[in-house]
Parts: sequence; structure tokens; C-alpha cells
Amino acid sequence: MSTRRDFLKQMGVATAGLAVSGVPTLGANAATKKEKVAQKSDKVKIAYIGIGNQGAWDIEQFEETGLVDVVALCDIDLGAQHTEKVLNMYPNAKRFRDFREMFEQYGDHFEAVCAAVPDHMHFPVAMMAMNYGKHVYVEKPMCRTFHEAELMMANAKKHPEVVTQVGNQGHSEANYFQWKAWQEAGLIKDVTAITAHMNNPRRWHGWDTNLKHMPDGQPLPNKDIDWDTWLGACGWRDYSDKYHNGNWRCWYEFGMGALGDWGAHIIDTAHEFLELGLPYEINCLKATGHNDYFYPMSSTILFRFGARKGMPPCDITWYDGVDNIPLVPANYGESEYNPNIPATNQGTTPVAKLNPGKEIYTKDLVFKGGSHGSTLSILPSAKAEEWKDKMPVVPESPSNHHLNFLRACRGIEKTRSPFEINGVLSQVFCLGVIAQRLNTQLFFDPRTKQFTNNDFANALLSGMPPRKGWEEFYKI
Repeated sequence: MSTRRDFLKQMGVATAGLAVSGVPTLGANAATKKEKVAQKSDKVKIAYIGIGNQGAWDIEQFEETGLVDVVALCDIDLGAQHTEKVLNMYPNAKRFRDFREMFEQYGDHFEAVCAAVPDHMHFPVAMMAMNYGKHVYVEKPMCRTFHEAELMMANAKKHPEVVTQVGNQGHSEANYFQWKAWQEAGLIKDVTAITAHMNNPRRWHGWDTNLKHMPDGQPLPNKDIDWDTWLGACGWRDYSDKYHNGNWRCWYEFGMGALGDWGAHIIDTAHEFLELGLPYEINCLKATGHNDYFYPMSSTILFRFGARKGMPPCDITWYDGVDNIPLVPANYGESEYNPNIPATNQGTTPVAKLNPGKEIYTKDLVFKGGSHGSTLSILPSAKAEEWKDKMPVVPESPSNHHLNFLRACRGIEKTRSPFEINGVLSQVFCLGVIAQRLNTQLFFDPRTKQFTNNDFANALLSGMPPRKGWEEFYKI
């Protein structure tokens, strides 16, 4: 059995217009009856890291497939109220607070892991999983820094036997297959601009933007919480409820804000199928309530991508904040509620005037889309009618994101959002966060992967050095 020392030695570092009909917005979740029978004795042995909140949701999705054998549960806050449900679901699963100990002591008992932990912990969990030869499903955004994405992609390439999947679940739903079919048929072509928006309330809205330091420390909510492991490679911070249970997303130090949280559900198909790669300019056009510690109350960020493979240059403009609603086409119509888009978990505050989504502008057509698996429609309706009788056939999804991962573990399918694909998208978000954090315009060279006009921004590509004891995770 491998020890931590062995591991460290091994590591180097729709709506309006014409919408798709007959295409479900959620892919199939459960395995077929034949598949369940065939694999009854060969389920994927899985360990879960982070078992509350989003982790509990992921666990439910995996359970519905009928193809998992849950052998271990890991959470730094075992016994807290938000972990009780999953603990009760699997009373016989081995329990851990430190994921490193789980790999060291119990790694021979499982073949895959699902990690639903704070953004800053995605990287070390995924790196350790790959080095132990474990398939890994990690929540989005894939990581917190540009350099972490580089290392994760490199390590996945080093371990081709390992299956990887990032949890932007819409990438296995209707919009994924629709975009692919429409682009192949020539319906989506010559995209020149995309407006992307998520204007619902965020946890930090209403905080004091004149903050002069990080939150003061508080007593641990229970004596068993493993706060040292929660911090991971980040510098030491005393416990505060301003960090725990989802609040980590508010801080540059721990999370990726609204862009990292929702960009993965809104921009993902455009980025993959338009082969956008990395931008050459990232400009923070607006940052209301900008400060050094947590994300602005509202942001507008322009990403500019060059021409590639016969496709024209393309701009993506990102809007977040309840008072930062972008302009939409005059024939946009209503922004209807879509039950297939998960709630933003921000209490009972009414949704903004415009629901999370995107508008895609081409030389000939405009498309209106939502978030996650929501399908696109053509604007205006007159244009939609022109295409009514020549719409390409859009296949249904053969598997949702969780089933896709499990089937990939068995060599039946390939994951749709592996590190090699999602890693570059995550890097786009990292570049956006740097521009947001510095509240400035940045020019980036996708070839050298360096900013050309800001040395401080280049330092932020890697971020602060890892805390003592975590350095080896950053070596391949």
C-alpha cells in the first residue's frame, strides 16, 4: 500500500424563436436495466470527498445510476448537520477527515473519487487522485489558478489510464448536442460576439467593501473540524464562518466568484465548439465595489479571442451583479424561468430581470440561450421560420454527466468534460479573475502564456506559494 512518502516521491508536479423540440434538457440518469445486471458485481468502487451541500447532490446523482459501490466518505466537518444525510446513507463506508489519509490508508479499496470541495481544494485532491491511479470527478471550476490548470492537464496526460471529469453537468445535456449538431450543419457559424450574464444575488452582496483585512478568527463550530486540511495549500487563516459552507466562493483567496461558478455552465459549449482557446485581451470594464479581498458587487469583463481555423475573431462579454443587466436584442422576448437550471442557493431573494444565460451574435443570426443544458433558439422569429424545415437532427444525450463518468471508468464512453477540455476553459476564468482582481485591462500572449503588460498579473498566474507541507502537489 502506498504511503504519503511514496506519493510525494512519485509526484512531480426554448424560449422566443425556434427552440429544439424533442431534446430533453437532462440526459438519461440511470443505467439501462441490461447494464445494471451486467455490472451488478462490477460496480465502480467510489470514495466521496466533500459530502455536504453540492457534494450531497453529486452523491445522489451517482446513486441514481445504480452503478456505484460507496466504500469511503471524507469530509473535514464529519458529523456536522450538512453531512448527516450522506453518513446515514452509507453507514458501512470508511470515514476520513483528511483526504490524504484516505488515499494512504484505504486507497486499495476504491478506484474512483468524486470531489465536491471548495475551489482552492480541487487541485490537490485531483492531483493526488491521478497519482494514485484513481479516476476523478471534480466539481467546477476545475481549479483556482492558471498554473494549477496547467499542472492538472499535464498530470492527466501523464496518466492516460485515469478518467477525469469536471462537474459542469450541462456539458452532457441538450445544449451540448444541439450546439454540436447546429454547428456541423452550418446553422451556427461566423460567431463574432457572445454576451454572457449571471445577475442573481451572490453571498457577498451587501458586504462592506471598505474592508481593511480578512475576517477575524472565531472558535471552531465543533472540536472535530479539521481546519488545517480545509486550508490546504493556502496560507494560514483562523477559522471564520465567512469562509465555511460555501462562503469561500466570495474570496479571491479561496474561490472563483460568479465567473468561475456560473461561467462553466454558460460559456462551456461556445468555448469548446468554437475552439476559442485562450484570449489575447482581458479587460475589466466595470467592478462596482472593487476591493482587495472579495469579489465586486457587479462586474463586466471583456474577453477577446483571435481568429482560428477559418473562424472570425470573437468577443465574450461577461456581466454579473443584480444592477448590471446587459442589453439584449429588441426581439429578445421574456426571460422565462427554466426549472432545469439549478437554484443559486441565495435565500428567497427574487431572481434578477434576466435569468442566467447568453446571447450569441453571428454575421447572419442571433441565438438566445440559457444556462446549463438549456437549448438555444433563433432570433427573431421570422428568421427562425426560415430554418423550420431544414433543422438538423439533434441526438438525445445517451447519459447524464455522472453516468457518463461511470461509463468512462468502465471504458464504455469518453467523458465530455475531461481535464484536457475543461482545463483551458478554467484558465479563461482564471485570467478573468485576475483582471477583475486588479480592475484593469490586460494583454495576454496565448503562446507564451504570459501577460505582456503587467508583471503583477503574471505573478497571479501561480498565486501565493503553497503552504509548508503542500509543495509537492505542485510538481510533476
